[in-house]
Amino acid sequence: MQVFKDLSPQLISNAFVAFLFAASGPVAIILSVGAGGRLTSEELSSWIFGVFIVNGLMTIFFCLKYRQPLAFFWTIPGTVLIGPALDHLTFPQVVGAFLATGVFMAVLGMSGVVGRLMKAAPMPIVMGMVAGVFMKFGLDWIGALRDDAAIAIPMTAAFIALSAIPHLAKVMPPLIGALIVGVAAWGIAHGFDVDLAGSVAHVGLPTLQIPVFSLQAMIELVVPLAITVLVVQNAQGVAILKAAGHEPPVNSIATACGIGSIIAGMVGSASSCLTGPANAIISADGAREKHYAAGVVVGLLALPFGLAAPIFTKFMLAAPAAFIASLAGLAMLRVLQMAFMTAFQGRFIFGALITFLVTVSDLTLFNIGAAFWGLVFGVIASWLLERNDFKTLAE
Repeated sequence: MQVFKDLSPQLISNAFVAFLFAASGPVAIILSVGAGGRLTSEELSSWIFGVFIVNGLMTIFFCLKYRQPLAFFWTIPGTVLIGPALDHLTFPQVVGAFLATGVFMAVLGMSGVVGRLMKAAPMPIVMGMVAGVFMKFGLDWIGALRDDAAIAIPMTAAFIALSAIPHLAKVMPPLIGALIVGVAAWGIAHGFDVDLAGSVAHVGLPTLQIPVFSLQAMIELVVPLAITVLVVQNAQGVAILKAAGHEPPVNSIATACGIGSIIAGMVGSASSCLTGPANAIISADGAREKHYAAGVVVGLLALPFGLAAPIFTKFMLAAPAAFIASLAGLAMLRVLQMAFMTAFQGRFIFGALITFLVTVSDLTLFNIGAAFWGLVFGVIASWLLERNDFKTLAE
């Protein structure tokens, strides 16, 4: 009852926008990665079910327990990492890596060392990897402008127009505007031809995945996935919440991400994380002590969306490739910008450059993907040529 008393129209609006953000561009990234990895519609539906149901429940619990806006969803950089891995790993092997990553993060969270690890990781090198992985989405968006201008150009124009008018962007977030315009352009240019028959019968029925624990998948994915959650995503979410006057429980969050990743991984979903964008939106306005109520609303909105995952997945898979590419690319622009800014200013610049180049090269050694080798070679390069930066980091 206290939640309803603390809610205001502004907080409800913020919660709805935060949920729409998670349900648009980030979901398009799941579908883009899954389709590229030849996952079935059922596997993709189960993935979406897991990230919304598991993280929705975690969001509700944590917001109520800590009376803070602690919204959980899934790691976008981690999702992107799965794309190249699916070229040479089976999905059960990836699921095994999801579960192992969850155990690893839960142990780190319970040990209380996550805060120290966040400070010890060379963030520019990590963000060099993120920039290299995200580059593909930006290039796919540019390709969509060339290949299907009837859809990509209106979406891009809507995004730019809304971004250029801050007051309007508060009412209609640019990504949501691009989504709406994109659906309209899709209907005009190609017509809707979506067969939803049979989807309703499978609402709320995820597919239990049988994991395969492969050493190759463990080496390639576990550490990068854990880094994207604990160092990239959680660190971003914690920083945003601290800037808004909150004191998020870092180690408890890491433990929850680990446990949530294990549960979500059982239905084929990527690792859980403390989301940055959604928490930024729900903590942007209103009394600080009431922000948690908006987080509860985000969690409540996530549950029915997860239950309707088969319908939504089939609808999105029927969309033109340019629609998904544009939505995912536009969703990644700010994150890609932040990755470049963090990677190439201040310390570890040379290591970040090597990490970026190796990651973009799509280099595969011993059947281990480029994101892992980017981190390895980037750290080695910095250790050889930027030792003073490591000394500064240790101080």
